[in-house]
Amino acid sequence: MTVLAALLVAVAAEARQMRVLAIGNSFSMDAVEQYLWQLAAEQGDTLIIGNAYIGGCSIDRHLNSLLDDLPDYQYNKVVDGVKTSRDSVDLTTVIADEPWDIISLQQASPYSGKPESYGNLWMLRVLVTEQATNPEMKLIWHLTWAYAADFKGGQFAGYGYDQKRMYHDILTTYFSTVKPEGFDRYVPVGIAVQYARARVGEQLNRDGLHLSIPFGRYVAACTWCEFLTGKSVVGLKYAPSGINVADVKAAQLAAHEAILATFWPTDRLLAQ
Repeated sequence: MTVLAALLVAVAAEARQMRVLAIGNSFSMDAVEQYLWQLAAEQGDTLIIGNAYIGGCSIDRHLNSLLDDLPDYQYNKVVDGVKTSRDSVDLTTVIADEPWDIISLQQASPYSGKPESYGNLWMLRVLVTEQATNPEMKLIWHLTWAYAADFKGGQFAGYGYDQKRMYHDILTTYFSTVKPEGFDRYVPVGIAVQYARARVGEQLNRDGLHLSIPFGRYVAACTWCEFLTGKSVVGLKYAPSGINVADVKAAQLAAHEAILATFWPTDRLLAQ
């Protein structure tokens, strides 16, 4: 048994409660607000999930909102599988709402593969860490996905309307720019989406940008679940209505393989 396999077995024996906050935008809404709680519950774990949402929000805007205490956020929260929403909330209030075990940050998708857009990440990281009430809180990175291959929106122009280029740029930016800022752990949703595309084709998006409902969102939720719990999602019974058996398997395998890929050497991952 490998060291990784032994670690996953040990973690799987523990049922835990985790408090997870995503500071993001519509991409974090796609990823964590649905299906994730149910998947973790099937594995015996309980999640309290928060999402601090501003549509299209970038690192710079998150920082400015935090510095100025702006009530810009829709705060969505999932407790016991039930989602509630509050409008006009400031980020300080969201961070203080729970002793979060994990807080994730992410970049707005048009800039996700643009290293020059990450200049204020260090300051956002410092301020979020200072405001967190749990001294054991882990700050992580939500690695988002490339757009659909046939998307024609202007957001895609900076990547030459090339999905593989955008995917590679997102990965490269993480390793060159984000990881050195202290983000040693990342949720590889963008990798899982690309793996799922290789299995089922271009059915991961509903509008070229956001994840399809339910399949694309299920891929993201499976990835987050395995990242958080350390337990393989392959073979789980829970799936939302509207996904056939073959696609459930494809989503779970894509998520599982993406998690395993995070243990690869960087050069191997970038060579895909």
